[in-house]
Formats: sequence, C-alpha cells, structure tokens
Amino acid sequence: MKKRLIIFMLLAGLSSIWAEDSYKIEDIVLPKGVDPQIGALAFMPDGRLMVSFNYGKVFAYNPSTKKWKLFAEGLQLPLGMLALNDKEVLVMQRAELTKMIDHDGDGVADSFEKVYDGFGVSGNYHEYAYGPIRDKNGNLYVALNVASNNGGITPEVRGEFKSFDASQKQLAGKFKKKSVSRMYSCVPYRGWVIKISPDGTVTPYASGVRSPNGLGFDHKGRLLVTDNQGDWMGTSKLHHIEAGKFYGHPASLVWDPKVDGDPMEIPVDELNNMRTPAAAVFPHGLIANSPTQPLLDDTAGKFGPFSNQMIIGEMNQSHLVRFIPDEVAGSLQGAVVPFLNKTSLGKGNNRLAFAPDGSLWVGRIHLKWAGSEGLKRIVYTGKPPFELLGLKLTADGFDLTFTKSLDPATVKQLSASMLKCYFYEYHEAYGSKQMDMQKVVVRESKLSKDGRSLSFTLPELKEGYVYEFDLKALKNQAGQTLVSPVFSYNLIHKLR
Repeated sequence: MKKRLIIFMLLAGLSSIWAEDSYKIEDIVLPKGVDPQIGALAFMPDGRLMVSFNYGKVFAYNPSTKKWKLFAEGLQLPLGMLALNDKEVLVMQRAELTKMIDHDGDGVADSFEKVYDGFGVSGNYHEYAYGPIRDKNGNLYVALNVASNNGGITPEVRGEFKSFDASQKQLAGKFKKKSVSRMYSCVPYRGWVIKISPDGTVTPYASGVRSPNGLGFDHKGRLLVTDNQGDWMGTSKLHHIEAGKFYGHPASLVWDPKVDGDPMEIPVDELNNMRTPAAAVFPHGLIANSPTQPLLDDTAGKFGPFSNQMIIGEMNQSHLVRFIPDEVAGSLQGAVVPFLNKTSLGKGNNRLAFAPDGSLWVGRIHLKWAGSEGLKRIVYTGKPPFELLGLKLTADGFDLTFTKSLDPATVKQLSASMLKCYFYEYHEAYGSKQMDMQKVVVRESKLSKDGRSLSFTLPELKEGYVYEFDLKALKNQAGQTLVSPVFSYNLIHKLR
C-alpha cells in the first residue's frame, strides 16, 4: 500500500514539473501602502494595466518599466473595470457604474461621470456589483448580488423597498435570521443581470442569479456569467445568459412584473420548470467552490493550445478552470477542467486579463473569506502540457481529444471506475449532495490512429446529470500523466 502511495505521489510530482515547464508564474510587486486585494483588471490599448484595489484606489502599471502610477482614489469597492481607450475607464463601484476620464493625458483621472446608478442599494454587506463588459454592439452588462441574512440594511435605502419577509424597519434593526430568506432582494434589481444600451436605455436583462462574480463573452459572443453555490444553488455554475430568462434563484423574482406575490411561495417544481439550466456546473470541492471571472482565450496560441476556451478564476482552490464548450440541440453545455493546478498559483484568483503579449494576469482577493491577495503574471513557455483539449458529446457517449498522443497500453488499463454520473438537487437548502451517484460502465473505448482522440461508448446517457471522468491511469507516449486527470461534463441535452 505504501509503495503504491509513493508511486502516486511521484507521478503527481512529475505532472507538476511538466506543468511548470509549460507555464511560468511571476509575482508582481505591488505599490506600497495599498490593501493588496484586487477587485478588477483591465488593459488599456497602450499596454498599461489598470488595477483596482479593494479600498478604493486604481493604479496604472507599466509592464515595460515595472512602475506604478496612481490613477484614481476614493472609489467604493471597485469590482470591475473596462478600458474604453487610453484616457477613459469604466469602473463598477458598489453603488454606481462610473466613467473615469484623464482629460489631459497625464495618467491621472481628472473627472468622474455617472453612467448608471438605477439599481437599489440597501446597505447590506453582500450587495456586490460586477462588470461591466461590452458586446460588439456597444451594449454594457453588469450583474448584481443578492443580499444576505447574515447582515441587515441601513435605515434609508436607495430605490424602492419591497420584501414579503420583513419590514424595512425590521431589516434595519435587530432581526432574527430566520425572518428573511437566506439570500433576499429587497431593492431593485438584486439577483439580475442588467443591460445598458449605448443610448442609455436600461433593461433588466435576466434574473435568478445569486452571487454572479464574473461576466465574459465566449468566442461566439455568448454572455457567460458564473454563480456561486448557496441556497437554491446545489453547486457553483456557469450560466449562458439570455434575455428574459430565469436562472434559478427566486429572490430576484420580486422585481419581475410577471410574478404576482411572494416568489418564495412558488412551488419548487414550478420554479424548476421556469429556470434555464446552467451551461456548466462546477462540482463542489473538486473543480471549483467559488468561481469568478470567465475570460476568453483569444490569444491565438500565445497562451497555449486552448484557444476559444474560457479560462475561469477560482477563489477557494489553487487553480483556474477551463470551460470547453459543446453546443448540443442549440444549447450550450460542456466540460470543466482544472487548469494550472499547482500550489505556486495559490488561491483567491478573482480577476483575469490577457496582455497584448498573450500573458495572463491574475488579481487575487479574499474579502475575509477563503482566498488570498496579490497580482501574478502567467506566461506560456511554448511547451504544451499533457491535458484534455476537447470533449464532445456523441449519440452514444463521448469523444475526447488530448494535446499529445496517448499510450495505447494505458488506454486498455483504464478501470471500470473511470466514469461516474450524478446530479445536484434544486432546492432552497444551501448546496446539495451529489444525488443518485452511479458508476458508468464503458461499453467500448476506441483510440484514433494518431493517438490523440479517445471515444467512449456508453449503455445510456442521462440528461440533467454530471459525468465525472477520472483518467489518472492514462499516459501519453512519453510516459507523462495528465496534469488534470479529473474533470466533468454537464449533460443538459442529448443529441437527437
């Protein structure tokens, strides 16, 4: 038993070494005197990196000179930025989307203009605001956190107050946590994704998100938003957000004109029929516990072989996550794979940005939860790691492709326990166990002639289930094991 453990640890160590050969991670020295928690990153066209720090300062960093310059200060928890040009930056503060403008080009913001503040603010600590991101038509999108019953509200709120659980006075005073739902939306439009058109028109775009700490567009322009495990969220998710759809957390429905009365009284089955399934789920404790920003790898190979996949931040575990998209029956679903799974990356990976040279910059945060702090730069060395490259659903199983050719002998050695399936329950309780866990028997496996693709045929496929792969036994022709051998696929729809 000890011998097997030692061998496994050696293999794990070798995988880490091979991963280090593929990517180098550099710690960036931060300016003195700032809280080193980072809420947002954005590259300007001239190559400067804008970095917002939690306690209200925004600095510009020049990667060439490695010098910092204070751009703005006095902001309130800035958790998102978008550089419009070399002089204008949008910043998402807690209570307002603001344009910061450097009129004279000296590298310091001279004016601050309100872009949008039409959402409610109750003073609850959990009412974070995220974004903005901009689509090809110039529309902006932001996302708003729901409130938590672990904290109350201020005596005065901004926006209309509405609650079916407790009065404004009760919430502003001492109250029992059970008097309100675990996560609630007492001011507009908490739990919504908001669209802001170029002409200033504001549209409550989609509802049902809980803690949407990250927005991004994929290679087809689809809006993707991460959401964190909690009440009504059996595990963390990646949503494909579309106009008018509901994504599962009923607190937001207080502000839906089509919903009459208390949304918490809607039967679970009815809510389940209303909601749009997530494009991906992150198995809790395995793939991600608190996913953050999804960022498209549009570097055309500068960051490795994963072009057109989404790189997603993760707060609680020492890795990022890759989302491999698969479009089935007109719906987006796909696989999630740990990425850069090594201790040198660390936790708290909150905000991501690609530099013009293809390096990935990662800002870290904890906000007194699990996480970390600081800024890192990740550079691809040009040596591809041995990883899962693609995963597609077939009519009777899955097709997997890899970055390197497989050793046929290890394909034959894959055990019967390499694949299992389960689902997460949709209910009001916080999180969910893996329900109806089953081993999936592989009927047949087939390796392509070039050794890069592996097909699995299964007896049946179950919609609504997560399929979890464990390919630790698999090696390539150089004897390397996969850097990330455990990953999962969210099967929403089967091929018809």
